[in-house]
Amino acid sequence: MHELPVIEKISDIVIKHAEKNKVKKVVSVRLMVGELTDLLDEWMQRYFEYCTKGTVAEGARLDIERVPAVMRCISCEREIQVIKEDLGSVKCSGCGEEKNFKMISGNDYFIKEMEAL
Repeated sequence: MHELPVIEKISDIVIKHAEKNKVKKVVSVRLMVGELTDLLDEWMQRYFEYCTKGTVAEGARLDIERVPAVMRCISCEREIQVIKEDLGSVKCSGCGEEKNFKMISGNDYFIKEMEAL
């Protein structure tokens, strides 16, 4: 159920942006969603439908693209793609570092674009 507050924020942004630009109808919203977020596509769409009922975005579909988890090794600056199951045992393929990484992507979400009439 953690999708609801996320989608409420996204819906607010979409609706405000649409109204500001005098949009008649939002057709679709492309979301970039990190692999590590635990947000489920089906529930995001359901909550989006709920949150946009009676607005210019009612009936719009969410096009959800998953963003892979990428970490940067602090020691050698190499970026490596990781999967959720391997987060506890990440090892840099460049220098062998096992502890000092910075998360670059994969735990965030954002609106990439909107299609509107």
